[in-house]
Amino acid sequence: MRTPETTADLLHKMSKELALKRALLIDRYPNARSSLRIMLSALGVTSVHNAGTSAEVLRQVRIHHFDIILSDYQLEDGRDGQQLLEELRQQRLVALSTVFMLITSERAYHNVVSIAELAPDDYLIKPFTADELHGRLVRALYRKQFFAPLYEHLDNGAFSDALKACQRLLAQESGFLFDLLRFKGEILNVLGRPAEAQAVFEQVLQQRVVPWARMGLATALRSQQRLAEGEIVAQALIDDFPEFMAAYDFLAEVREEMGKLREAQEALQSAALISPNNSARQRMVGDVAARNQDFKTAERAYGKVLERRRGSSLNNIDDYSNLARAMLDLGHVEGAKRIAGELRRDWRGSKQGELAALVVDGLCANKEGDPTKARLAVEKALVLHDGLKADGKDGLVSSKQALDLAHACLATGNEASAQEVVRKVAAENHQDRAMIAQIESIYAKTGNEVTGQALLAQVGKEIVDLNNRGVLAARSGDLDGSVKLLIEAAERVPNLQFLVNASKAIFTLLELKGWNPALAKRGLGYLQMAQERDLRNPKVIAAREMYQRVSRKYGIAVIPLSATRKQGDKPHA
Repeated sequence: MRTPETTADLLHKMSKELALKRALLIDRYPNARSSLRIMLSALGVTSVHNAGTSAEVLRQVRIHHFDIILSDYQLEDGRDGQQLLEELRQQRLVALSTVFMLITSERAYHNVVSIAELAPDDYLIKPFTADELHGRLVRALYRKQFFAPLYEHLDNGAFSDALKACQRLLAQESGFLFDLLRFKGEILNVLGRPAEAQAVFEQVLQQRVVPWARMGLATALRSQQRLAEGEIVAQALIDDFPEFMAAYDFLAEVREEMGKLREAQEALQSAALISPNNSARQRMVGDVAARNQDFKTAERAYGKVLERRRGSSLNNIDDYSNLARAMLDLGHVEGAKRIAGELRRDWRGSKQGELAALVVDGLCANKEGDPTKARLAVEKALVLHDGLKADGKDGLVSSKQALDLAHACLATGNEASAQEVVRKVAAENHQDRAMIAQIESIYAKTGNEVTGQALLAQVGKEIVDLNNRGVLAARSGDLDGSVKLLIEAAERVPNLQFLVNASKAIFTLLELKGWNPALAKRGLGYLQMAQERDLRNPKVIAAREMYQRVSRKYGIAVIPLSATRKQGDKPHA
């Protein structure tokens, strides 16, 4: 297959396909949408939807699949198209096959294109002609069409199948060789085959010095526990391509693994200075700064997250609690009280929101030296927490919110309630360094450091013992017994490790002894819970690969990843 070289060739080739495409036009102004509709109609696109607000966009993408999304950069209430794209990507509401183009003024274009981390398929700079729109659009659609077999597998989390599709496309003659090599290397990294990925990226770098290949190489080195080498490659990448933002995040993660928290924070802050509107990174800055006890930086970063996400579907109670916690660490009690008020206003009617606000109330009262008021707030928070638990909705309370509640309990002398909460959080996040550090922090702040360390050690031992029972049963050949024990572990402690182990054990048993719909449903449920925690974790991906393989063996339809996923990412689109 050879890529047509002219727009005319592409227009001719794709004229029939364009009539089948569905488009969404996003602009505050009806007249602008009308003009775009006329241009698309001239191209043959007649199924066109309109949206004037982000809320309307979210409503429509949940109902329809769109092949084309054209969005103005400036949206309502000071929001912008980059924010919208972040929202759509994080919630996985648009497929990889969808063309997303931003329409912007020349000045805005220069502000965003150099740090376009979310990588829309193209930019259209105002004013533009119908011919310009046509040319950009058909090229983007042709690219999407070429990669369609690969995108389908990636959207479903079927990485082994995606790798096979990539190999088939590489066997064709096309103008997309380096794009395909990028996909291949990134998929190999995701599949936990870093040595092969390293070879692919080194092959590319022998021909072209491109930042994504160096990023892929650094990732492959890290996966092989060659952290120092990965750090060197990432730092050199930043030196040569200072606006390649993913390298800063990678460098921070590697440094955190190496125990270099200050240096990790420096990398994230450098990135945040270049690209201040990436709220996910600002949250990372806040988290690492808080662990470094740099509470001023944490307050600034968390404040930017809340400002950026307030009013969007990405708005999160944790964002308020994070900011209030940083303010209290700085002694800004009035500021924390204001955040509690905003929580109640923005999350009116939400029990989780009121729970978080009561916890902040309790911590503020404790800081002000009013133990009676603090205890009253914490008691109300515990009643709400117990109510959510009784309704089976305690899972809606995040681990961070739960630890804030435990902190408030410790601060008011309620050690028993704090221990119950902490034990659950520690068990479900025992491999999360940041979460364990926060547990250690709240015990240290309340003068209970030794108690906290003992509790963490005890929980760690229980986790190991619980896991070993199921694993040893499997090694002895008692698959039925292993499945029973691992299901028990996942039910008692639904952490990522136990969820993955239970899911894999179930599908191993089904592969050997035949399909059991009820057991398969339980195995898929555990897999979906694991995906919600960390979609791109290699263990989660391995479990999903097993689920897909066994389902296909018995002719059972595989549940698409898009039907269950919440957050995460995938190789570059």
